[in-house]
Parts: sequence; structure tokens; C-alpha cells
Amino acid sequence: MGNHPNRGRAAGAARNPKPAEIIEARKAAGLTQTEAANMVHASLRNWQQWEAQEGTESHRRMHPGLWELFHIKLKARQQ
Repeated sequence: MGNHPNRGRAAGAARNPKPAEIIEARKAAGLTQTEAANMVHASLRNWQQWEAQEGTESHRRMHPGLWELFHIKLKARQQ
């Protein structure tokens, strides 16, 4: 399953965001972790894991679909 976005390392339209990207986007939107998690119907713990430093035991990769949903909802808030 090399083309699966959560298993492959290929960069492209469907890719896992880096923790720094997630943190930057959330902070730029002026959201808390709880508010951001609620936007994509996730728990606070999930969001914390997505923002955790890569290589740590608590880090989990955010699915590209959730990253896209987060951006769609951010755009909708601005309109």
C-alpha cells in the first residue's frame, strides 16, 4: 500500500501535514487546540497527537482528508 497517504512518504496533493504546519495554521486562525479539533470532529487528544513532535511516542499523523477539511472550514469561517 505504498500509495496510501498514511503509509507512504510521497509528497503530493494527498499528504500528511507536518506538526509545525498544523500548529502554524491553527495559531494563524486564532484557534485553541480544542476549537480546532471540534472543527474536524476530533478529540482534543487527537489534535494534541497531531501537533506532537515527530519521533515522539505521542505523535500521530493527521490524515490528509482531515487536513483538507480543516482548511475548508477555515475558509468558510472567513466568508
